[in-house]
Amino acid sequence: MLLLSRLAESLYWIGRYMERAENTARVLNVNYYATLETAGRGREHWAPLLDLTGGEQELRAKYGRLDARSISSWMAFDRDNPGSIASSLLRARENARGLRDRIPSEMWESLNRAYLTLCFENGDILDNDGLFEYCVAARDASQFFFGIAFATLPRDEGWSFMRAGQTLERGDNTLRVLQQRLKDAVAQARRDDPAARTMQDQRWVSALKGASAYEAYRKRVHSGLHPTLIAEFLLLDEYFPRSVRYSAENLHDALVQIDRHHPGAHPEILKLSRWLVARLQYATVEHIIEDEYPSIEELLGDFNRVGAAINAAYFEQE
Repeated sequence: MLLLSRLAESLYWIGRYMERAENTARVLNVNYYATLETAGRGREHWAPLLDLTGGEQELRAKYGRLDARSISSWMAFDRDNPGSIASSLLRARENARGLRDRIPSEMWESLNRAYLTLCFENGDILDNDGLFEYCVAARDASQFFFGIAFATLPRDEGWSFMRAGQTLERGDNTLRVLQQRLKDAVAQARRDDPAARTMQDQRWVSALKGASAYEAYRKRVHSGLHPTLIAEFLLLDEYFPRSVRYSAENLHDALVQIDRHHPGAHPEILKLSRWLVARLQYATVEHIIEDEYPSIEELLGDFNRVGAAINAAYFEQE
């Protein structure tokens, strides 16, 4: 049972780390484009990234400054940052190395290739203006890995654990991006500054593009780029695969599949995930943004409680 627990834990964290690497790459990439479009105001785009990922104190201690270069290095390939692209890929590979006889060889090869390609870069990438290519390579590596998993990994308990990790990480990330955007919007609403309002509009567009949601949003919503409508789409759309609701529903489905292998063993996990899905199914964007019932913080707490329950039930067994 302990061996099975370790295998499940490794697959769960592979899903989380690969999704985390992709999410960080997406955020960096849209910020890179935003700075090109707003000459002279680039620092205003880079500093909020630390609110999403944390680590400002550690970054200042290492680099002595907060600017585009230090933040890019910290989030892209600095292994001292546990949430960087390189660190996430490294940890995913470490988990996969112990499963080489349990997962398709193509999955291991794609992950190992990403590690060799992306985990040994340094500031030369920035000197050569290569951040865009680095982020695209990281995003594509994650999508390639999950594509291979979708095509080759048996739909057994291991698949469900990896899928649970991926969807939990995705929902959590989308909520954090929206939390930061709404926080910025409240702060800027107190300032009568047309330039600040323009930047806020650009940041909302960046939130869509960071989730590869821009085209899907424009096809679904025909009344323009309005912050409330963007938030509603990223929070509650039932068909878009990177929305919070879609992530929560897929997380619950993965946990239901796991429960079929351990019928009735951990009902508390399904109760938590079902409650999260219900809140998102019946809430409106006004409930979340204006009434804060449930608030973004509460939804983040719900995702975290599901993750903690998975860890306690399946990975901390004696």
